[in-house]
Amino acid sequence: MTSIGIIGAGQIGSAIARALANKGIPATIANSRGPESLQDFLSEVGPAITGGTVAEAATKDIVFVAVNWSRLPELFATLPDFAGRIVVDTNNPIEAPLFKPVDLGGLASSEVVAGLARGAKLVKAFNHLQPQLLSGDPHSEGGRRVLFYSGDDAPAKEEVGALIDRLGFAGIDLGALAIGARLVQFPGGPLPALNLVKFG
Repeated sequence: MTSIGIIGAGQIGSAIARALANKGIPATIANSRGPESLQDFLSEVGPAITGGTVAEAATKDIVFVAVNWSRLPELFATLPDFAGRIVVDTNNPIEAPLFKPVDLGGLASSEVVAGLARGAKLVKAFNHLQPQLLSGDPHSEGGRRVLFYSGDDAPAKEEVGALIDRLGFAGIDLGALAIGARLVQFPGGPLPALNLVKFG
């Protein structure tokens, strides 16, 4: 079975953990404060999700990264080469309290993350929906809530697309990172915060 790690236990990381737990899909979640700080959350979310260290979560087959943008360089500098494993970039180049866009020099944010995540097959996903929609029922108004994803490695995208389907969402492949990541990037892209439903 494919193993899953989540680095970051804020709103998005926790929402992804809840979505996985809702389907009984095991995962290890980690934050900078250590697994002891996650005990209340783990008790609430159920046995599918376990706490671990950042290093442990980073060894999984699929690694969700959901931390503040400014912390990404330091995080990836502490992690070994991913050796072809999948990293799911859920981040947006903006953070509280000022919410000022980061100057990326014309790159999509996921292109920046891809340069930091050594040896990873990077897929952009899970960044454009509000946390309560990620963790809530993906079946809505007679259809399935849409989750966009993009990446440059076709098999990696297929694997993330299959996981999105297992979670009950309707996955839509937006193509390569340079195109798809820009469409869902916040701020700047046209797709963030859109709560779309696919019928049929």
